[in-house]
Formats: sequence, C-alpha cells, structure tokens
Amino acid sequence: KFDKHYKKEIAELEAKGISKDEASKKAPLIVEAQEMLIKWEAGDEDIVKLWRKMNDWVLKGFDVTYKQFGVTFDEIYYESETYLLGRELVLNGLKNGHFLKKDDGSIWCDLTSEKIDSKLVLRSDGTSVYITQDIGTAIQRFKDYSLKQLIYVVGDEQIHHFKVLFNILKKMGYKWAGNCHHLSYGMVELPSGKMKSREGTVVDADDMMDEMINMAKKLSEELGKLDGLDIDEKENVYRIIGLGALKYFLIKVDPKKKMMFDPEGSIDFNGNTGPFIQYTYTRIQSLLRKKEIDNKRINYPTKLESDEKVLIKLIYGFESIIKESANAMSPALLANYVYEIAKEFNHFYQALPILKAANEETVLFRLSLSNTIGELIKTSLHLLGIEVPNRM
Repeated sequence: KFDKHYKKEIAELEAKGISKDEASKKAPLIVEAQEMLIKWEAGDEDIVKLWRKMNDWVLKGFDVTYKQFGVTFDEIYYESETYLLGRELVLNGLKNGHFLKKDDGSIWCDLTSEKIDSKLVLRSDGTSVYITQDIGTAIQRFKDYSLKQLIYVVGDEQIHHFKVLFNILKKMGYKWAGNCHHLSYGMVELPSGKMKSREGTVVDADDMMDEMINMAKKLSEELGKLDGLDIDEKENVYRIIGLGALKYFLIKVDPKKKMMFDPEGSIDFNGNTGPFIQYTYTRIQSLLRKKEIDNKRINYPTKLESDEKVLIKLIYGFESIIKESANAMSPALLANYVYEIAKEFNHFYQALPILKAANEETVLFRLSLSNTIGELIKTSLHLLGIEVPNRM
C-alpha cells in the first residue's frame, strides 16, 4: 500500500513539472516518514512507543520462521542501537578528516579515489542512513569478538553497498576492513517468478516451508513407509523430509549462481535431492537394526571389491572436502560430496550382499563400512543444517 501511494504521489508531482529526483524527496509520504525518523532518533515518547509495538510484531514473526527452519544466532545486533555508534563514529571521522560536510549540513565520504561515487553517511537533519548503521555494527562486532574475518551473507543486489562499506571502513583507518567479505548469493526463482524481490513476486518463507512439509506428508502416505509410527512421530518425519528437501535444493547450487527452485523436483526420492540422501541414511539404519556390529570380531579383508574401494576413497576425502568448502565459502561442495556418497552407497548396496555375504567376516566388514557411511551422511547433513530421520 505504501509503495502504491508513494508512486502515485511521485507521478502527481512530476505532472506539475517537478523532476523525479526532487519528487522522490518531496512526496508527502516520504516527508512524513522523515519527520517520524527525526522524532524517533530524538526519543519522542509516542513515536518510540509505536515503533516498539510494530517492531515486536516483526521480531516475533522472525522468531517463528527461524525456529521452524532451524536457525539460531549467537548474537543479535539491532540497527536501532548500532546507529548511535555509527553516528558518533561518523562525527569523529568528520573531525579527523575522513569525511566532509556539505553546505546543507549533510556528511559524505569521498570515495572517488576508489572509483566509487561519494557516499552520504549522515543526512542534513542529522539522521542516519543504512551505511551509518552498518559502520557501527561492523566495528562493534570486531570489538566484541576480536574477529579475524567478517563474512556478510547477503544477496548479490547489495554488492555495491558492501564495496562502499568496506572502503569507508578502510578510509576510517580500520586495518581489519580488508578481512571483511561479502558472500553474495544469486536470486532464487520459481517458475512463476522470484521468491523475493522488492518489485517482483513475494513468496512467504513460512508458506514455502508449510508447502514442502505437506508435500512430504502426501508422498510418504502414498508410499506407506511410516505405518506403525504414531501421529507425532509421523509429523516429525514429514517436517524433516520437507525442510531437508528445501534446504538441500538451495544449498547444492553454488551460492553465486541464480537458480530455479522446483518444489516437486526437490522432494523426489531419486536423484540429487535431500530426501534421496536422507533415505540412504535410513536404509543404513535399517541394516544396523537387523544385526549388531561387534568391532572386536571385524577382520579387514586383504582384497576389496571395486564398490568397497570407491566408498573407502570417499570416506578418506571427507576432511579435505570440509576444508575446501570452508575456504571456498561454498556449502555446495559439501552438499554434492554427500550426494556422491549416498549414490555410491546405493550402488554398493545393490551390487553386493551385506547381511547375506559369503561369511561372517565379510558381513561384519560391510556392516562396519555401511555404519561409517551413515555417520558421514549424518555429519555432512548436520553441517548443512539438515536433519536425518531414522525411518522414511
């Protein structure tokens, strides 16, 4: 509604011969919002009370979404607090010659030497802008945690914003600014449009999660694999499968690439999907429930089958893929590694007898190998924020 009225006001002002740039500043809604911001930063009791009420609605909504998706935070920084620090730092930076003040009283950072346009860091009325808050937040984080590196995981439409932020921090004399990194990710699109965009179709995260859980429920009921579980246990499995499908589909693609999200394809029990990997884990658990492994009785064979060799090589590569994923800041590398493990295990499972192997030594060895693969799958998915069920 705000956007609709704002555009209408802009059009009306332009019709009177006012330029679009000037109209964007003089639109009644913008003027009113700016007046409220001035009062808010000044601590006006009524404005702050209204802000707190609306802010609580937003934060409570965030908490519900984060909880369902399994997201937790060690520390939460609020812009409503860090803007004060940012403003103080900007004013100090002005004194130290890092910034300049224009005739209208606004404060700017000259970044032309970095081939970037000058950036507004404090408005003429003294109120802060986004970059002011980000300056304060970044400095506070390094102060609180003595960080070696700070990684911002934000969409690629903010590439320029973070380039500006890091250059401002360098200009202010913070050496650690060179250790700030923007891990930009491409937009996620649906067949009907973007999942989220200021101009495009907005898809609610809660609705998306609910849809995936319902799809998991429908598919599981059709397969009839959860007979014998009570309602609560079934609902938990539906949740694990649905959210696992959603998370894995998003994670398996390099974060810098744009992608098309396919809800139905993501929940397929075949192919490079979360449910396929989860199902492989449950298949291993089913094997282990049928026969206990006695580690003292395991004699490792001197000769291995080719499928066994493939799995052992994949196990050996686990540590290096973790390091590679971390260094590249790409969980997609780990995601595709764990898919490779699941795929090769299923090939091994179909090609070689496990519980009905020729002798007890081979049975125990192959069970032990299966158990190790199961633990690697569980650990890998855990690192990706994905749970595994014991039955599917």
